[in-house]
Amino acid sequence: MSVLVFAEHNGDAILNGTLSAVTAATELDADVHLLVTGESCGDAAQAGASVVGVTKVLHLDEPAFAHPLAEPLADLIVSLAPQYDFIVAAHTTVGKNILPRAAALLDIAPIADIMSVESPDTFTRPIYAGNAIATVQTSDAKKVITVRHTAFDGAAPEGGSASVEAISAEGTTSGLSDFIGQELTKSERPELTAASVIISGGRGMQSGDNFHLLDTVADQLGAAVGASRAAVDAGFVPNDYQVGQTGKIVAPDLYIAVGISGAIQHLAGMKDSKVIVAINKDEEAPIFQVADFGLVADLFKAMPELAEELEKALG
Repeated sequence: MSVLVFAEHNGDAILNGTLSAVTAATELDADVHLLVTGESCGDAAQAGASVVGVTKVLHLDEPAFAHPLAEPLADLIVSLAPQYDFIVAAHTTVGKNILPRAAALLDIAPIADIMSVESPDTFTRPIYAGNAIATVQTSDAKKVITVRHTAFDGAAPEGGSASVEAISAEGTTSGLSDFIGQELTKSERPELTAASVIISGGRGMQSGDNFHLLDTVADQLGAAVGASRAAVDAGFVPNDYQVGQTGKIVAPDLYIAVGISGAIQHLAGMKDSKVIVAINKDEEAPIFQVADFGLVADLFKAMPELAEELEKALG
């Protein structure tokens, strides 16, 4: 059996979500091939060849694939599908955009957001915003799967020695979509899904300007800044800050929730964090049910005091 893992990369390195997808793929007892696409992405292909568990890298270097558009990439995956028993990607914004389309073109029911591999045809995945775990068995001959990256340790990025094979995309670019532009939030802080410490704000922050209270502590701790859906919907911060079922799934070593009530949607995205700290003035807030440490306090008083204590402790 063989597995094709769609790789997300930054041009130089394979992203953490894909490394977790590779780990899941190795549990399928099959050869793991990595699909690296883009423009001038030779370094990423070489990085993919070094990932432990990968036996071959399929490298497509064409301008039409400079951006991960679902339509051409789904067509490409469909063209490669006859060679594979499994098609896998991380359950990220990109993976969730591409693989369902590929599955539809293949007339296969995709299995999304798996948390474990029970056997080559049986997997577990969360349902009801993570309040229950379903065991799913498929009878499809070919499986299309997205992987919850927080449920699998990432494969080691160094130590592998896979071969690299250049492939062509002739006849697979659909022309159904074109890349026009993108607006990215640039930050010196870590990416949310890769950060070991995250501090997030909710509706209790009251405005976007008040997020500077989180910025101060984030800078002291080297943390990423996130937000609840309520804060994003209120326009306090951009939606790429959103942590939750419809945002980013995270599991850092430390998660600090400030002014977040703890709606099910948000908890689904962060409750696997190793240590959860909650600051909220409402002692009945659901967030305290999952928190390891809770502080019932006015965040506008507590956050400056926390920043001051951290300054003393960290110098």
